[in-house]
Amino acid sequence: MRHFGQNILTVADELTEAYVEIFTAPPWDDRNAEETRSAFRERLETDARRPGFRAVLALSDSGAVDGFVTGWTTRSPFRADRAYGKVTRRLGADRVDELLVGAFEVDELGVRSHARGTGLGRRLLTALTATVPDGRAWLLTWDQAHDTLAFYRRTGWTEPTPLPGQETDVVVFLSPARTAPAPVMP
Repeated sequence: MRHFGQNILTVADELTEAYVEIFTAPPWDDRNAEETRSAFRERLETDARRPGFRAVLALSDSGAVDGFVTGWTTRSPFRADRAYGKVTRRLGADRVDELLVGAFEVDELGVRSHARGTGLGRRLLTALTATVPDGRAWLLTWDQAHDTLAFYRRTGWTEPTPLPGQETDVVVFLSPARTAPAPVMP
């Protein structure tokens, strides 16, 4: 496994190809490969410059990316783009500030189909989050990615309870080192 910071852009082509293969297959198979490629590459260029950006890649002997994980430290104010608004709705602004702001955000984790079932996903996730301060890490995923949800639950990541009536199509997970208090009822 190789660790990267901003130098991730030196392997951007290989990483992008792996991302497209993984995230245009089920359950994301409704995505267009070219649009996915373009959007990810553009996002990677921006994400690599975020404070605290880190990535871990598992490379095959030929240099192809078998799996990867990326992330950065969540800053305040909490973002509202992409799926972040759903996270705030699901948890409430106070719990977002308490649980997520200042924690390490795992943004992307992907393992190519030929490398699944080998423990690579767990090793990548552990390698990226092993040194985060106080073990504070979090991530989100789509509620229809059933294998992904099962993976995070098996590896000890826990879901903070959503506010009543505020379930969304994203699920938030906290690292095994963290437990979330229950939401305060109004």
